[in-house]
Amino acid sequence: MAETTKTLSASSGGRASSLEGKRVAKVLFSYYPNDARPRRAAEALVSAGMSVDLICLREKDDEPKNEVINGVHVRRVPIQHKRGGVLGYLFQYSAFLVVSAAIIIGRSLKHRYDLVYVNNMPDVLALCGLIPKIFGAKVILDLHDPMPELMMTIFDLPKESRKVRMLEIAEKWSIGIVDAVITVNRACARLFSTRSCRLEKITVIMNTPDEKLFRLQSPVPHTSAQNGKPFVIMYHGSVVERNGLDLLVEAFAKVHKVIPNAELRVFGSRNAYLDRVMETVRELGLQNSVHYLGSKPTLQIVEAIKVCDVGVIPNKRNIFTELNTPVRMFEYLSLGKPVIAPRAPGITDYFDDDSLHYFELGNAEDLAQRIVYVFDHPEESVKVTRRGQEIHRAHMWQEERLRLLGLAEELLCGRVVQFRSHSEEPHPEIGERASDHTQTVNIR
Repeated sequence: MAETTKTLSASSGGRASSLEGKRVAKVLFSYYPNDARPRRAAEALVSAGMSVDLICLREKDDEPKNEVINGVHVRRVPIQHKRGGVLGYLFQYSAFLVVSAAIIIGRSLKHRYDLVYVNNMPDVLALCGLIPKIFGAKVILDLHDPMPELMMTIFDLPKESRKVRMLEIAEKWSIGIVDAVITVNRACARLFSTRSCRLEKITVIMNTPDEKLFRLQSPVPHTSAQNGKPFVIMYHGSVVERNGLDLLVEAFAKVHKVIPNAELRVFGSRNAYLDRVMETVRELGLQNSVHYLGSKPTLQIVEAIKVCDVGVIPNKRNIFTELNTPVRMFEYLSLGKPVIAPRAPGITDYFDDDSLHYFELGNAEDLAQRIVYVFDHPEESVKVTRRGQEIHRAHMWQEERLRLLGLAEELLCGRVVQFRSHSEEPHPEIGERASDHTQTVNIR
């Protein structure tokens, strides 16, 4: 089938001549280009002169099977991601693994790949790189989410369960067959290094927003108390129980008694959980102050953030949210908005008490108090937001992109690549290799 060509806004960046002409197979069990992290990584490799073939799911029947998007050659397989039970996930993952591996093997017989870049979930997609590895390719496994912890959260599985143990074994085995591991933050790097691989095998490349859309803006104090405008609290992203929208509604009910003009705006896809939360809103008599505005494209989310007064990350306490560094924090900060976030290792590894407004993870009362504090102290909130922006600057994609290309050069070219991100020193618990700030790539 002939390929169609689409152009999205993306910075090509400077080309790294040592990577010019190298061939990459990229695999993700997701939709492209909707999934931002794999898209930015693929486009970064293209900007370095590499040829990227990407295999992904097909969301709609009218999507082209083959397409070129910003230089990335996309091949969609006729499988959709549908939420369900463990067996449903197992079937979808297995089918996608078989199809993706077959495509890569077929293409490798004609033109060998230099690099296979696999995004989890599932971890066992690393198998797609086995045959190319025999022919000399290097394999990267990008562990966006730790599968054992995520499945424990979704299916309420105890850590000692056989299913969790099998996932841990699959994780260790998958990491063992690849040449390098990428993950999203220090907390995940620590976790993987304690149970699956040596620390030196891990590179942290954070999941941060697209600065072309989320352009840095100076924070300004809100004026809701003076001019009678609503004090707008915003929630956006995945509407799932672990992300705590119901906790936010519980806190908002307390806030509304103190700030009558407070307004909560919710953005995200509708599901059964959301319906239950909105029923609670009606039972509390807050239907005129809590507004569900649906799922919106990124540009509309940008505009919604610009007119809000505070962004809230109301995560509940579980093993997954302890590790998570939500990209939504960076989105609010980039547009100059104060952020209220849970005190969890995935966040406190980067932000101190002077750069975010923290609440106790899973505590609605404490969350309500933090919201009221932001309302009562607009000038102080601006100072906190500015400090948060300084940390965000050290982790913008222009910095993370360099780490990705540096890792590719190490694997494929044996070059020494050294760079330093501004503002911070390497984290003592992670060290240089898995640090987000200084990285030296050794000649192999």
